[in-house]
Amino acid sequence: MKQINLYEAKTQLSKLVDRAAKGESFVIAKSGTPVARLVPLSEPAPEKKKIRFGGMEGKIHIPDDFDWSTPQWLIDAFEGKYDGDPEGLENARLEHERAEAAKDAAKAKKK
Repeated sequence: MKQINLYEAKTQLSKLVDRAAKGESFVIAKSGTPVARLVPLSEPAPEKKKIRFGGMEGKIHIPDDFDWSTPQWLIDAFEGKYDGDPEGLENARLEHERAEAAKDAAKAKKK
């Protein structure tokens, strides 16, 4: 096993890794004292699993009106209407809350 100094390992790391992948092993030394070992993997890296789209097709159903209760101010925020305007977003949210509170009060009054 070849010994190399830390500076050389730092400057030649890419080449050393390529050589290790081909089966070579190295001892890395700092001030002449061995501190680490660079060796080839004994097992190849596992293959990445491929993503399979459509695996839930036919198993779930999202109705067309699934977002019917999403307030317009929130939809506008997601669509970027209030980008760079946090006060405008907060004002829209507060306006929505006041309108909802007024609706609730009107319902309570009818009962």
